[in-house]
Amino acid sequence: MSTPAYTAHIRIRRERGPLRWAELPAEPHPVPFGVHGAIAEHYGVEVDTPHATTLDYVIAAAGG
Repeated sequence: MSTPAYTAHIRIRRERGPLRWAELPAEPHPVPFGVHGAIAEHYGVEVDTPHATTLDYVIAAAGG
């Protein structure tokens, strides 16, 4: 088996409710993940500050 070309080292910290912070490679500051709009409404979550969801990032990555 060959040696992996890359291993991602990511740390995720949950702040409260759906708000999480991810420490990602090449990003100087933690990146927020949360909920917004219809997703917050679907889960019945009140959001003070909306943030992109994990799904938003997955879709953006697949489209890139």
